[in-house]
Amino acid sequence: MVNRASTSRVPSGYSYDNLERFVGLELGVSDWVTIDQTRIDLFAECTGDHQWIHVDRDRAAAESPFGGTIAHGFLVLSMLAAMQIDLGFVPPDAGGAINAGVSNVRFKTPVLAGSRIRARVRLLSAEAKGSGRKLLVASATVEVDGQSAPALTGEIAAMIFKGK
Repeated sequence: MVNRASTSRVPSGYSYDNLERFVGLELGVSDWVTIDQTRIDLFAECTGDHQWIHVDRDRAAAESPFGGTIAHGFLVLSMLAAMQIDLGFVPPDAGGAINAGVSNVRFKTPVLAGSRIRARVRLLSAEAKGSGRKLLVASATVEVDGQSAPALTGEIAAMIFKGK
């Protein structure tokens, strides 16, 4: 489970009004999140993707080149929003945020059941969109504990709203 009670790890002074100062900087790294078989099975139920490499432990142990079940790539991608919130990507003085899209996502290495992942985020742009809104675009790397290659890389966009 993602720990949303943790303290923001973004650089000091990170706020809605001065986001532009942080473009090009690494904002931080989220807490580790364990991707266990239960989470994988629940994702399979939600999406209907019951491919054996994800949900059949015995077959995956016998036939998979990875030696066991692996998380769905889209499960790992879906975890990115919560991990970004965990590290403080949305400024503390923002009134709210919504996902605005993803691009250039590449799945680099599989995430074995039981592995831990975390997100490393760099702010690429902060563009005013009028009416107290800004579009943030960040590069994100989802790291796998103990692996040299990331699980995925990509860009994620969020529309944030000025707080009152």
